[in-house]
Amino acid sequence: MSAKKILSWLLVAIALFLFFGLSAQKAAVNFDFTRLIDYRVRFYQGFIMTIQISVFAMVLSLLIGSIIAIARRSNWFFFKDLSSAYVEIIRGTPLLVQIIFFYYIIGTAWGVSNRIVAGVMILSIFEAAYISEIIRGGINSIESKQNEIAKAIGLNRWQTIRLIIIPQLIVRIIPAIAGQFASVIKDSSLLSTIAIIELMQVTKEITATNYATYFTSYLVLAVLYLMLTFPISMLSRYLERKNQYET
Repeated sequence: MSAKKILSWLLVAIALFLFFGLSAQKAAVNFDFTRLIDYRVRFYQGFIMTIQISVFAMVLSLLIGSIIAIARRSNWFFFKDLSSAYVEIIRGTPLLVQIIFFYYIIGTAWGVSNRIVAGVMILSIFEAAYISEIIRGGINSIESKQNEIAKAIGLNRWQTIRLIIIPQLIVRIIPAIAGQFASVIKDSSLLSTIAIIELMQVTKEITATNYATYFTSYLVLAVLYLMLTFPISMLSRYLERKNQYET
């Protein structure tokens, strides 16, 4: 990174800090972080739980999203229409509503009582709808002429997929998938609705028992989420630039 770029980011950070500090002063908000020392273990536990839920949800959503993307390209109308309906319903309704509906109705009906398991499944189902579109878009971006070239050099259907389609697909969708992982982390905060002890729920419980830590706790919450999402966002942008360069 050049010196000018570093200086620019430094000036941005100073400007944001001054603006936020002035706003807090005018609103008469005092950030006393010493009050949170007694809660450091609970923040750590919530931080670890958020990471675990996000990682498991991301892996499962990749699997579900891949299946949905393939189903949407199927010649079987039932699977194609079913997957299309799934994507439209999931993307067209709020995650908060889905959490309540899936946990308290579907989860109860099918005996899913473990909140963490239910939370991972709900988050995976939600994120898979977006990941399926990323995968489908990546497949559509690969030129159909490459299939003809593969046939010309004697590759069968499976060899074409394994040697030509999949390698190109991975390169094209990885930046977007990395960016989606940041969304998974942020969306996991809504799982506090069903009392999963992740970062958001920990913050709610701390502020409920000690209101004096209200604004400070949420500021720490924001910083902890940023610690998780910012490196992923930077990785996504790096991979996107690299992919554009290679293509």
